[in-house]
Amino acid sequence: MSSITVNTNQFSSVVAESQKPVLVDFWAPWCGYCRRIAPALEQIAQQWADKLVVGKVNVDEEPALAQQEAIEVLPTLVLYKGGVAVASTVAPTSKASIEAFLREHLDG
Repeated sequence: MSSITVNTNQFSSVVAESQKPVLVDFWAPWCGYCRRIAPALEQIAQQWADKLVVGKVNVDEEPALAQQEAIEVLPTLVLYKGGVAVASTVAPTSKASIEAFLREHLDG
């Protein structure tokens, strides 16, 4: 499964109602680093599909959601479990660093 685009209206239902943890990428089209890390996130969305859901929030289109989630730096990845943010990482350097973050914060 590939990542899903999430807007403000969908956010609570996607994050709260998912049976799996949800990794949300807060990004913007003007952010060069966001664009560089995007392929790694797509690979993770596919390779980790049995363990988690990957969502993407464009902060230019959803500024209120970014403010609600206290996003200050892009890209920021936030891991939610049961609708609650449990961990975040800012500007991960590689697919391996994202996977290390996930292994650290996912049970098993």
